[in-house]
Amino acid sequence: MSLTLQSPPSAALSIPPTPSSSSSFSSLRNSTLFFNTCFPHFRSSSSTRFSLAASSINTASTNTELEAVSAFSEIVPDTVIFDDFQKFPPTAATVSSSLLLGICGLPDTIFRNAVEMALADSECYGLENKEARLSCFSSKALVNVGGDMAKLVPGRVSTEVDARLAYDTHGIIRKVHDLLKLYNDISVPPQRLLFKIPSTWQGIEAARLLESEGIQTHLTFVYSFAQAAAAAQAGASVIQIFVGRLRDWARNHSDDPEIESAQLKGEDPGLALVTKAYNYIHKYGHKSKLMAAAVRNKQDLFSLLGVDYIIAPLKILQSLKESVASPDEKYSFVRKLSPHSAASYVFRDEELVKWDQASLAEAMGPAAVQLLATGLDGYSDQAKRVEELFGKIWPPPNV
Repeated sequence: MSLTLQSPPSAALSIPPTPSSSSSFSSLRNSTLFFNTCFPHFRSSSSTRFSLAASSINTASTNTELEAVSAFSEIVPDTVIFDDFQKFPPTAATVSSSLLLGICGLPDTIFRNAVEMALADSECYGLENKEARLSCFSSKALVNVGGDMAKLVPGRVSTEVDARLAYDTHGIIRKVHDLLKLYNDISVPPQRLLFKIPSTWQGIEAARLLESEGIQTHLTFVYSFAQAAAAAQAGASVIQIFVGRLRDWARNHSDDPEIESAQLKGEDPGLALVTKAYNYIHKYGHKSKLMAAAVRNKQDLFSLLGVDYIIAPLKILQSLKESVASPDEKYSFVRKLSPHSAASYVFRDEELVKWDQASLAEAMGPAAVQLLATGLDGYSDQAKRVEELFGKIWPPPNV
């Protein structure tokens, strides 16, 4: 998943690649990742997705649907950087275990040296405990890649915090402090960074404490209003809601009061949650920016215009880029979400509580519980796979 984390534009945003970025990416084809020599069966297809976001696409026409919708929200492409860098210049990045696995499986990447240097780090390989050593390698690799990303993009770099710490507030905080120190060692300032944390109660509490220190957080796996409201109360810089995943769950399950309430009103549960969370944030003056992810079609995107960020698949963005926004077209491009409309939104008294661990647990329905657990399992598995891979290929050839 990818993200552009800059202030949403009042008009279409277009940031061309700098000469240094272009030259860096032109070297992709000439670099060979040492993993393929040491661990040749660990490869991925050309469709490996890197968590790089792109700016609103610059087009020759002034009347495309993409330009029309970009006037209301920042539209964030989820791009495969090797194939789409020229078409979708990145403005920010997410660094994750999934990204590290992708780097390890690609034959050509400018991030080869970042991972190689992590595995050659004397501080890490000096650790006698194997688990501590592999964890150190993973943290170094994330930060080294994040540092390279920060040189290529003008926006912020969001770094995934190990999902295996999701229920350990102090563990999350220690990990973020460790990552922040590593970024400081390579001269990446905290203003350029976000730390991506799962929205368990412990994760939300960690975000609150980190934000109080001036450390920017990005709360993910939000599938209920209670999580979104608690995250906003914690002061999270970015809150991410997965629209399509909630819809998918609703198609195959029942007995979730929040989802059924939306369906009784004729609303899509994912779109309804984004709308409600946006209205809560703006009506009650919270600083959080809201990101809608897992957008599945153009109508989803049109229904969310006004939210801070929308992550959309490339096929949707290409369609928007190629479509002319004529006056008599099917969809009218109007802002669906705004601070003005948020002011008139009515919340129930029980939704306006000061959220704590008990009230959050009680309010989260089966959809949020199950989807959160699935997300944590996936992220934890990826982190474990990275460590297992590093254990098999360490030490690298130059150590």
